[in-house]
Amino acid sequence: MIQLHEISKHYNECKALDNTNLQLKEKEFIAILGPSGCGKTTLLKLLAGFMQPTKGQILLDGQLIASEKTLVPPEKRNISMVFQSHALWPHMTVEEHIYFPLKHHHFGRVVDKAKQSTLVTEVLEMVGLEKLRNRFPAELSGGQRQRVSLARAIAPKPSLLLMDEPLSALDAELRMEMRKEIQRIHQQLGTTIVFVTHDQGEALAMADRIVVMNHGEIEQVDAPENLYTRPKSIFVSTFVGKSNIISGKWVTKDTFIPEHFPSVIWKDFGIPEELKQQQVYPVRPEQWKIEDLHPDEIHGKVLFSQFQGNEIHYSILVNNTTISVTASALHKRYHPADKVSLKIQV
Repeated sequence: MIQLHEISKHYNECKALDNTNLQLKEKEFIAILGPSGCGKTTLLKLLAGFMQPTKGQILLDGQLIASEKTLVPPEKRNISMVFQSHALWPHMTVEEHIYFPLKHHHFGRVVDKAKQSTLVTEVLEMVGLEKLRNRFPAELSGGQRQRVSLARAIAPKPSLLLMDEPLSALDAELRMEMRKEIQRIHQQLGTTIVFVTHDQGEALAMADRIVVMNHGEIEQVDAPENLYTRPKSIFVSTFVGKSNIISGKWVTKDTFIPEHFPSVIWKDFGIPEELKQQQVYPVRPEQWKIEDLHPDEIHGKVLFSQFQGNEIHYSILVNNTTISVTASALHKRYHPADKVSLKIQV
């Protein structure tokens, strides 16, 4: 178990992290999600031991590993890390990369050479690289190099595996494949994983819990389903699920009237109280039904229409606000300059 108590990291006047509290459970897959500069990589470096907090404490299995006055170095923590850039050694073969932590890792060192060989084969089979064990990094594809990086990290069986945007350099198809591989390996090993990403799709698909960060602070920590359906802030609502934030007024506890449309009434379908207090109503792109102009719904003009196979993505100008809409390609197709109405379907 990893515990962060009131962790802050300041660079002169810049607050990369500010009073962060977080508890990571054993065998949990947790994603740290947020835009560039939100503090997620700083948090990962603090967990790894690459930097020291300005204040606060980090405990690993009850042991103090970092504070303002204490810093246990990375090599003395039972952790491994997978980098975005793979960080492979060009002069070493695939299997030599796996042997390295078994020979030198402080916690995962294996002295017996026969056992080393057995473990290397097991790990290579786990990541599907057994037939490529004698190749060098330059002879591998991007996806294969990332598998080597992952295999090297899991070989010493760390209690904590840190992953810093490991899939961002891969193409879309490889990313989908590696998501499944990482999930499968997590199920087999049961190691606690902290996965840093700016891609909400990755976080939603893989994590047990997601930590959403913004401006050095945690906005919300929750299961993917709760984050998506019950965001507690405007930022979480727009960053996870790309909700449209509609301004208006909550005239009763469960009745909302959108701005500029006094005859339109929307009911409460589980809007968090935090958003009600800000007099807004979040609507995700797929919750809209686009149809011909109707007087009892909000209406606007189509700005863009993009065909995406089974979906059509629209941008609709409603007053001075652009609203994103995702509609089925089986429904009527609208084109730029068309006047349309938008109805909420839940």
